Amino acid sequence: QVQLVESGGGLVQAGGSLRLSCAASGSIFNINAMGWYRQVPGKQRELVAVITSGGSTNYADSVKGRFTLSRDNAKNTVYLQMNSLKPEDTAVYYCNARLTTPQTKDVLIYWGQGTQVTVSS
Repeated sequence: QVQLVESGGGLVQAGGSLRLSCAASGSIFNINAMGWYRQVPGKQRELVAVITSGGSTNYADSVKGRFTLSRDNAKNTVYLQMNSLKPEDTAVYYCNARLTTPQTKDVLIYWGQGTQVTVSS
């Protein structure tokens, strides 16, 4: 089992910055990738950024050049640095982790509870 604890959400003015953190605990040894998704009411949850165990990153087109995903392996934590925030970035941001079970190699996805990010105009 993996637990994801998120922090760093809040209210920020347009053009400002915010950093989200996601700390993983539990059976973390087989995590293949971690990332962030976001969702607004009435819309589908969308990918923001992901990072693999090898360090490769992928970003949604809407956040490229503004958001940076990084990790601290010693702390089992990933960070989403969000710069030049726009009102359309307002959403609930969810951390996720992807892992493969060691014996059956099943792929499992875990989600954090979500943290609200609000960008005012």
